[in-house]
Amino acid sequence: MSGTQDQTMAASSQDPRPDISSLSISSPTESSHQSILLSPLPELPPHRSHNPINNLKRSDPFKFGSRYLEPTDDVFEFNAWDHVVPDSAYHTYCEAQYTSQRASPVSDFDKARFNDNPEKWWNQFYSNNTSNFFKDRKWLHQEFPILSKLTAKDAGPRTILEVGAGAGNTAFPLLKANENEGLTIHACDFSKKAVELIRANEAYDAEHMQASVWDIASEDLPPGVREGSVDVVLLVFIFSALSPKQWDAAVRNAWRALKPGGEICFRDYGKGDLTQVRFKKGRWLEDNFYIRGDGTRVYFFEEDELRRIWGGTGTASREMGANGRDGETSSDTARDEQLKDTDEVCTSDDAVPDSGVLDTENSLSPIPENAFEIVSLGVDRRMLVNRQKQLKMYRCWMQGHFKKPYGPARN
Repeated sequence: MSGTQDQTMAASSQDPRPDISSLSISSPTESSHQSILLSPLPELPPHRSHNPINNLKRSDPFKFGSRYLEPTDDVFEFNAWDHVVPDSAYHTYCEAQYTSQRASPVSDFDKARFNDNPEKWWNQFYSNNTSNFFKDRKWLHQEFPILSKLTAKDAGPRTILEVGAGAGNTAFPLLKANENEGLTIHACDFSKKAVELIRANEAYDAEHMQASVWDIASEDLPPGVREGSVDVVLLVFIFSALSPKQWDAAVRNAWRALKPGGEICFRDYGKGDLTQVRFKKGRWLEDNFYIRGDGTRVYFFEEDELRRIWGGTGTASREMGANGRDGETSSDTARDEQLKDTDEVCTSDDAVPDSGVLDTENSLSPIPENAFEIVSLGVDRRMLVNRQKQLKMYRCWMQGHFKKPYGPARN
């Protein structure tokens, strides 16, 4: 290779980068052949995003969620979908499960054992599961906006009665968010052990909270609660633990406690919920009513059934004994769903003595026709997905907002 060629190659390998100062990027107004415009990607709505900052609770108690399953969606993209109505295959499966459950009911011996002494099983439950077992219900203000009004700074004297307070996973979040110096929370539970857990909690504030044992199906109101003195009654996963024979007494006591215009915030299990369908042999008490493995009871409601109960037309064909439990005074507690929001709730019996509490009347007040106005009553459906096993599971809850009307009661 000649020296001239060597010099030429060496020079080419060391040539500086070309001068691009004379080039320019076309503006959007120039012709399309001079530039390529990049359009921004469409932003994913929060409920379709996997970003954890979007995992916020809904703000409207009857707008149950916004992640709808569309025909083009991959069902296994997310862990849960809202408002998914179970398909016909699931309904067929449920009916087969119900038939199997009825064929192997709870024995008469066990039925008497669980129904005659329900407080025993709830005391045992709370002895085995302390407050650390449960999650605080931080969603209450979002599901039931009335609670934000009662806990506001200038709300004035207000009273909340929580039935089935459990270990305080509703009462303590309410107390923590409270800015109202005039607020009183009556946290009542069927289990003496549960009430002991509440009172032993370092957040217990006797100035604004009174924890007591109370049976919502009894003839008395809770200690310190007068008829017509309560602004809101909270029934969150409590009604399902009552025997159907106790429903009328429970509704009557809620009506007695509330002021005219007072409200009930209700949430509980719906028929067809995964927990109902999963019950095995030896757990069926009667239609939609079961015994759990720990001895506690649970009922699964239908919407029309709740409208009859709270709308004032009673419990239809069901008959209730004088005291709610086949000749004895009784009640239960209720447990929140284990697969979603792990909570516990109860009612009470064997009252814990409290000094300075008010005596209540033993006679039952008449329940008026159409006792409560049903402001809202809806079905909260959710499909949970096991993406690893490619399984679909259906949850179902009932949520209601009932109001005691103004004016005198009609017998």
